[in-house]
Amino acid sequence: MLGSGQLGRMSAMAAKNLGYKVVVYDAVPEGPACSCADLSITAPFTDREALGRFSGEVDVVTVEFENIPIAVLEFLETKVPVRPSASVVRICQDRILEKEFLRNNGFPVAPFRVVTSVSELAVGISDLSSPSILKTAALGYDGKGQVRISPGDDLNAAWAQLSSPRGVLEKMISFDSECSVICSRSPHGETRCFPVQENIHRDGILDITIAPACIAADVAANAQQIASSIAEKLGVIGLITVEFFVLPDGSLMVNELAPRPHNSGHHTIETTLTSQFAQHIRAVCGLPLGPVELRAPGVMINLLGDLWKGGAPDWEPLLRESGLFLHLYGKSESKPGRKMGHFTLLKTGENTQNRALALRESMIGKAC
Repeated sequence: MLGSGQLGRMSAMAAKNLGYKVVVYDAVPEGPACSCADLSITAPFTDREALGRFSGEVDVVTVEFENIPIAVLEFLETKVPVRPSASVVRICQDRILEKEFLRNNGFPVAPFRVVTSVSELAVGISDLSSPSILKTAALGYDGKGQVRISPGDDLNAAWAQLSSPRGVLEKMISFDSECSVICSRSPHGETRCFPVQENIHRDGILDITIAPACIAADVAANAQQIASSIAEKLGVIGLITVEFFVLPDGSLMVNELAPRPHNSGHHTIETTLTSQFAQHIRAVCGLPLGPVELRAPGVMINLLGDLWKGGAPDWEPLLRESGLFLHLYGKSESKPGRKMGHFTLLKTGENTQNRALALRESMIGKAC
């Protein structure tokens, strides 16, 4: 496992349930996944000796985040199978390559322009002729590396704020909702999509996921078909998450791709017959894919470091709630905006989302 964050932690736990041993490699020491691993190797991603030692300990390599140097994946591919491959990660870690892949293969994507200077930014703004979002080509996540630009804004200031030599200017899209589809694909080309889930963001960070999404059945089927086609075209082995905008007329536009388990799929640990993490391990290890039907609808709520502002929260009210499942990631330091955990509340009525939000709000200012 390349990466030791919470996605790696939950993937490692799923792997252990299937009887596998897990080796974690990361440049950061003592990440959440390390406590679930049989062996942890802490070394820079540029350390070929350490990477060689890592490859000698494993039969297959996967990733828990996509911002890994491509040279690392290419080096490991000479030793063992790497799933997803370096070619898949290369496209998904670079917004320019990702947008061009989607457009060139006929997948619905917002109009965009590649910009590498203020003058190109000005041309792009003129071409798109609407409010736009300027995004870094690489290393952007959870709303970071993005600048909103409206007509009349100072483009020099916007370009300086981006602080990157390459960017993508995207036309802002009017949409009714956001949703995502997690698609699994095996080495044998079998694909299987989880139910479509609706996502609500706050300050650029996923806040709430509702499963299943409150969209028409034909829209959901279209989203799953697009996700499967993207997985097949890329040649993904493992998982790929496709984030969509749902437009007022029910059409879809692809926003982003992530070749790994995804924050919006955490609820699957409780809501579906196979969790996204178990499915990821099944796919990268060449096992049959598991069933993904819902066994219970639910609402997933992210728990960010802001909740720790007054000390460790009191978890007792959550743990007393029937149908609520709490997951804490074991991170040693809380910071505002940092993902520290989540909980999933299974739906028992019409007000499940409001009940889940109320439970989170009840923790604020009530630290132990």
